Amino acid sequence: MALSGPVHTATLTDNCLVRNDWVCGEYLRTRRDDITDALVQHIYITVISVVIGFVVALVLAVVARRVRWLRGAILGTSTALYTIPSLAMFSLLLPFTGITTSTVVVGLVLYSLTILVRGILTGLDAVPDDVREAAVGMGYDGLRLLRKVELPLAVPAIFAALRVATVSTVALTTIGMIVNHGGLGNLINRGLSSNFHAEVLTASVLCVVLALVADALLLGLQRWLTPWRRTVTA
Repeated sequence: MALSGPVHTATLTDNCLVRNDWVCGEYLRTRRDDITDALVQHIYITVISVVIGFVVALVLAVVARRVRWLRGAILGTSTALYTIPSLAMFSLLLPFTGITTSTVVVGLVLYSLTILVRGILTGLDAVPDDVREAAVGMGYDGLRLLRKVELPLAVPAIFAALRVATVSTVALTTIGMIVNHGGLGNLINRGLSSNFHAEVLTASVLCVVLALVADALLLGLQRWLTPWRRTVTA
């Protein structure tokens, strides 16, 4: 004897995750820890890479300015490093650094040199000769001349290069997904592999926001370090 009555069928909750929408608040709520971890890793790798890259570039730029015959070799080598594809770069580094964050950091430092070395050199070259000669006449020489006279006057050019290098590094950090240390790049790669729209869009937007915030912070730092330029502008 057949049973009569309402027929119940299993249904899935209709939400943005099920629909695989590009914009999905439910994804942000349920995957908050994953997003935070990826963002923190992305910021850490970017900051460490830019700081180390800037220190190395500063040393190389000063050497290139003081030892003229090394200038071409330093600029040429830094440019050549930038042309190496990321996959090849990481493959060359793996035997030395392993599948670690260090692999990504070293690669990003090398990529940043072509921008930073040229930017710092441009700033140092732009210091007027009469200003340098006047400083030498007042007893400034060597490191003191560099620290007190040349670098302060070169700040605008240096920060222009630093801003470009930082934004570039934010974008290039995602390539670290090759060794599973790419910050937001890990989410982008995972989202593309599984066709998960919300994950791809969220990680991509966060990369853009991170780059804009970093650029704004560096611009603010530049203005703070050059109060005389604010006075002239006003």
